[in-house]
Amino acid sequence: MSVLTEHAVAPAGQQPTEPGEAAPAPRRRGTVLAWLANWWMLIPLAFLFTWALAPGLFTGQDPITGIPAQKFSAPSLAHPFGTDHLGRDVYARVVHGTSQTLMTAGLACLVGSVAGSLLGLAAATAGRFADSVAMRLVDVLLAVPAFLIALILVTATEPGPLSLGIGVGIASIAVFARLVRTEVLRVRSRDFVQAALMSGGRYFTVLRRHIIPHVIGPVLALLAVDLGAAILAISGLGFLGFGAPPPTPEWGLLISEGRQYLSVAWWLTTLPGLVIVLAVLLTAALGRSINRALRF
Repeated sequence: MSVLTEHAVAPAGQQPTEPGEAAPAPRRRGTVLAWLANWWMLIPLAFLFTWALAPGLFTGQDPITGIPAQKFSAPSLAHPFGTDHLGRDVYARVVHGTSQTLMTAGLACLVGSVAGSLLGLAAATAGRFADSVAMRLVDVLLAVPAFLIALILVTATEPGPLSLGIGVGIASIAVFARLVRTEVLRVRSRDFVQAALMSGGRYFTVLRRHIIPHVIGPVLALLAVDLGAAILAISGLGFLGFGAPPPTPEWGLLISEGRQYLSVAWWLTTLPGLVIVLAVLLTAALGRSINRALRF
């Protein structure tokens, strides 16, 4: 009852809200400037996603069939990333392998974000028993390294992109569940949510209109960071042989194939490895940029 008698002081230039209404979001005048300050990362990210969607626009080389007479060619204008032991253009294999890696990473992010968000939402809103059960499950997932969880799940099933994406996605459920639970509890304790409930708002209506919109931003920021972590985990599992079967190009597989020839062809592992590092760093920077823009 104390919630109904208290009056929140609205910020300057903002009208106070009536009970049951969502508090208007503060105007973030610096959001556009925050994004413009990080415009540099959008260009390589656009290239990566265009590689995945239309690899033929960036290379006309065959990623599967090579020319034996051109094997172990060093990086040049004709072959920017050199050629491998079968004469295949490494740049073409990296570009065509982008779709395989990003699609698997996208599946992992979808599994982790959806399952983790539902679990965190249930923990924060369905009562103490649901909260206790959900958090014990999260504790179990956090007690085991995420890469090990993914490795166990992939080895227990048939190796391939589908099992790889699901395995990596299950390993990331815990981080999304903890974030969503924390954000829902934070928003639920605010005056406008309590007022909406006290004034007769239905539970699911209040949840949909007043709570979930405030949780989407942090989830999007974490999703961008998790995409980079998924790329790294999928490349690592592909390096171990649990990804797409040869000769299908995949980033982790390219490094695995090239490690046998480090002494004679450094570019087989170094250049695809740099692409993986760049992709992970760019997605992490994107996540931080989203977080700063939403909190401005």
